Amino acid sequence: MNNPLDDSKANPFEIAQQAAERIAALTGVHQHDIALTLGSGWAKAADLIGETVATVDATEIPGFSAPAVQGHVATIRSIQLPNGKHALVLGARTHFYEGHGVRRVVHGVRTAAATGVKTMVLTNGCGGIRPEWKPGTPVLISDHINLTAASPLEGAKFVDLTDLYSARLREVARSVDPTLDDGVYVQFRGPQYETPAEVQMAKVLGGDLVGMSTALEAIAVREAGMELLGISLMTNQAAGIQKTPLSHAEVLEAGRDAESRISALLAQIVSKL
Repeated sequence: MNNPLDDSKANPFEIAQQAAERIAALTGVHQHDIALTLGSGWAKAADLIGETVATVDATEIPGFSAPAVQGHVATIRSIQLPNGKHALVLGARTHFYEGHGVRRVVHGVRTAAATGVKTMVLTNGCGGIRPEWKPGTPVLISDHINLTAASPLEGAKFVDLTDLYSARLREVARSVDPTLDDGVYVQFRGPQYETPAEVQMAKVLGGDLVGMSTALEAIAVREAGMELLGISLMTNQAAGIQKTPLSHAEVLEAGRDAESRISALLAQIVSKL
């Protein structure tokens, strides 16, 4: 089935609005307050944050497609939180390296905004540069470096990213776990893992974490006027820091090992948002 976002003449915001209307029709929830994109290792948080109102196949929603990466789910869930708010959990994440273009990468973010969301939570699994961080460590994202050579912004649209990752929301997260560290996330294009030299470049630039998602989505979050909390799960030490070869199986295993702990952490944080 053709994806409407693949038409260069299509308006991505109109498609996001259509997606939001379809979500409302399928879930019976006409406005959501919080949205979460759950990356590798974070999926179980959706089971802990509240009562699921509805689960829909993402491919039933305009602009969405099934994820190409093992460890991601092809559903969108509407969940009522204990405080009465509604959360939208986006399992169908499109990565830039899949080659579908930036519009598809940020469609989930724009759809969330169209449903009424004011707070966006972006999570991921990533490689770590700091040797003191061990696999399974959750890290709050304080800033990012976008090395994809792309942007979701089209035309002469200028968006300030000074305080993109909300300091207020990071303090909320630290009220749950005061030991949480901050880090700068560096997004590469992928899908190949970074070379040791690229990891050292990221370190010199000020990076602490390396991965293949999040930064492009974060820019779209700011464009939409939402407040952003970013959290990474360090699944492995990055190339050259870790002395053994990297593999996606290792990433999945680290995510599974940490999933219960970090999902419970995220659920506690969401309860305070």
